[in-house]
Amino acid sequence: MDLTINGASHTVDLPDDMPLLWALRDGLNIISVKYGCGIAQCGACTVHIDGEAVRSCQVVLADVWGEITTIEGLGTPEALHAIQAAWIDHQVAQCGYCQSGQILQAADLLARNPEPSDDDIDAAMSGNLCRCGTYPRIRAAVHAAASMMQES
Repeated sequence: MDLTINGASHTVDLPDDMPLLWALRDGLNIISVKYGCGIAQCGACTVHIDGEAVRSCQVVLADVWGEITTIEGLGTPEALHAIQAAWIDHQVAQCGYCQSGQILQAADLLARNPEPSDDDIDAAMSGNLCRCGTYPRIRAAVHAAASMMQES
């Protein structure tokens, strides 16, 4: 099976019914995609497929419909995505375990809604759990990223 991940083509010889999460982590060693719960309730495994945030623990390889983006493909160290820059500016990360999923979910929100309200942010991010409880900083970072994206 051929997959496009972060703009690069990869051929994997893995079962069609393997969850994308495990193909990324175990098959391709992309360990930024985290296993949290395995039932799409925590958001740690969030990736984008064709720009849409999805829980990779619930998408099997046979059902992948487009290009996959992980946190590594969202921005680069030289050119961070606005949400990544805001995450740093607002010191969102504590333990960091949920951060790639949080950031990808926030990027999806901003792609669909460039001026989210607090309620919009809370609704969009509600499926991404942070055991450190950085929700106020997450909301502030999303607002800041939205402003940065409006200015550019």
